[in-house]
Amino acid sequence: MKKEERITQTEQEERIAQMELLMERASEAVMQLSAALDIMEEAQPGIAALDDYYGSQTWRQDFDDDASGLLPANLKRGVLSEDGIWNLLSDYRELMGRLQQTAAEALGK
Repeated sequence: MKKEERITQTEQEERIAQMELLMERASEAVMQLSAALDIMEEAQPGIAALDDYYGSQTWRQDFDDDASGLLPANLKRGVLSEDGIWNLLSDYRELMGRLQQTAAEALGK
C-alpha cells in the first residue's frame, strides 16, 4: 500500500481556509433558508385560502361585481386579477417542487 505524501503547510492552510469559507457560506444559507421556511409555514394557511377562493363561485361573483363597477374604486383588488393570483399559486407550487427535489437530492434519494 502506497503511503500518502505529506502536503506542505501552505497547502494545508489553504485547504483549511477554503473549508472555513465553505462552512461560513453554508451556515449563512442554512440560517436564511430556515428563516424563509418559517415565513412560508406562517403563509401556508393563507395560500390554501387563496387557492380555495380562486375560481370559486365567491371569487367569480367578486370578479363580476368588480367588472360591473360595483366595488369601491379605492379597494385593492389584485386578488381579482386572474393572472396575479394564478401566477402566485403557480409560483408557490413550483417552489414546493423545488424544495422537494432539493431535499431529495440532499438526502441522496
